[in-house]
Amino acid sequence: MKSPRKVLLVAPLLLLLPFHTSASAAHDDQPGARPSKGHTCVGCVLVVSVIKQLAQVHNSTVQASMERLCSYLPEKLFLKATCYLVVRTFGPDIIKLLSADMNADVVCHTLEFCHQGPGQALCHLYPLPKEAWKVTLEKARQIVKKPPTLKHPRGGADICALPFLAKICQKIKRTITNSVPFRDVDSDNYSVSPTLRGYHWRGRDCNDSDEMAYPGRRPDRWDEHRDSNCNGIWGVDPKDGIPYEKKFCEGSEPRGIVLLGDSAGAHFHIPPEWITASQMSLKSFFNLPTALTDELDWPQLSGATGFLNATSSIKENSIYLHLRKRNRCNHRDYQNISKNGASSQNLETFIESLSRNPLLDHPAIVIYAMIGNDVCNGESDPVPEMTTPEQFYSKVMETLKYLNARLPNGSHVILYGLPDGTFLWDHLHSRHHPLGQLNGDVTYGQLYAFLSCLQVSPCHGWMTANETLRTLTSQRAAQLSKTLKKIATSQKFTSFHLYYMDFDFQEIIKKWQKRGGQPWQLLEPVDGFHPNEVATLLLADDLWDKVRLQWPQVLGMENPFNTQIEQVFGDQGGH
Repeated sequence: MKSPRKVLLVAPLLLLLPFHTSASAAHDDQPGARPSKGHTCVGCVLVVSVIKQLAQVHNSTVQASMERLCSYLPEKLFLKATCYLVVRTFGPDIIKLLSADMNADVVCHTLEFCHQGPGQALCHLYPLPKEAWKVTLEKARQIVKKPPTLKHPRGGADICALPFLAKICQKIKRTITNSVPFRDVDSDNYSVSPTLRGYHWRGRDCNDSDEMAYPGRRPDRWDEHRDSNCNGIWGVDPKDGIPYEKKFCEGSEPRGIVLLGDSAGAHFHIPPEWITASQMSLKSFFNLPTALTDELDWPQLSGATGFLNATSSIKENSIYLHLRKRNRCNHRDYQNISKNGASSQNLETFIESLSRNPLLDHPAIVIYAMIGNDVCNGESDPVPEMTTPEQFYSKVMETLKYLNARLPNGSHVILYGLPDGTFLWDHLHSRHHPLGQLNGDVTYGQLYAFLSCLQVSPCHGWMTANETLRTLTSQRAAQLSKTLKKIATSQKFTSFHLYYMDFDFQEIIKKWQKRGGQPWQLLEPVDGFHPNEVATLLLADDLWDKVRLQWPQVLGMENPFNTQIEQVFGDQGGH
């Protein structure tokens, strides 16, 4: 059991950097799980690095930089209060150690947030000190003399052990585990709140006191008197007495979009300004509470179900927005059933959160996109932990049988292949990570090695200098993609048609390069692993174009009444 004092140091910012949920974990990984010793070490090193760099950027004392960092944090979720508590508790020792020119690795080992066990390798992010490690560490321990203590019982292993956070933690963990909205009065799996699995993840409920009113259902009596499917189209045209839903949507083949995915599909994202001292300001963390209550995912900006304007200002749209533009009767009909750490092997633990009634609802386009975690894990020898083609086939078939029982007739399922992730090392390993840009002392190669040493890497198989291991990981990914293709070409289902599509990231890179971009600009800068917003939208646009050309029946017809719908209903109630 870890001491609460250790977790409290990283409480405010470990939440920003939970590599245990960032993308890939072992198959049994569950979001909301307590951070391991390795994750606590990572959190400590990153936080201390930010403190040290803030002092450097502002030419201030370490004390002032810690207070500056706390002042930037919002008061919501007790972030600011917790940060100041941490500073009061650990600040004096951090000041002593940083003033003695100790780096973040030494500080965190000294304060025992990082630990090197007997026979274990020394895990470090920064270059080792010039003096022998044991000598440096002993000097640091002499400076501190004894570890700080908290006047708090040793009652837990994470910040949820703190009494003032316990209740909200329990509610949030329950929501995350079940992948259903935190606030859902009528229990129809749709919400009027944005975060905690609300309408950032699936269409906004238009009546949270009526379980028979929700996005995606077939209209009740053509919605003469109420909006039963939340697409904003209801009432009767006074000119001819015909219900608008019947006039504008009948025969237009409405359908929704559902993503079954992992952290890439949920759009896991840590803004680089959260850990980049030179970019940090009072504005940097304004969206932190929202991000935390969305599990550090940004589904509202994702390539599959995003509905907000892209922050990257590129012209490409999400698949949902493409579908809505094609037929405005599809308004709000999206579900992002994705989870950090998800794989084919654990999808069964949350797929029941999919909301589709085979008798009452419109058909759906379901994209199965478990693109990483079946080959990605943080084990020192990751290959034995990878999903085998046999295991993969079995679980995918279980999922498809479940969908066959849940989806309305006329639905479509697209199986999305796995990428060849060798591009991660190829395009990032020699570049400086945001933590290393100020002093040129941390590359992505160093970050990858640090995470792998601690066995918390999102994907040791691809995030490694070991070319043989990278090749083996890509070979297994190709085998699993081949399995998906085999299923798509050999299996038939009654409720839906089945298709397969390659995840061709190299094609996306080429398209981006034609615009003058560089491959590394398509990857998340903080974790060095996920496709970023630009990449996810380019991938979505590519998928849309291929489906439109190869299988136009998947998308339904283009509604000839779109202009009239906009004239009568405007933005249809927004999102």
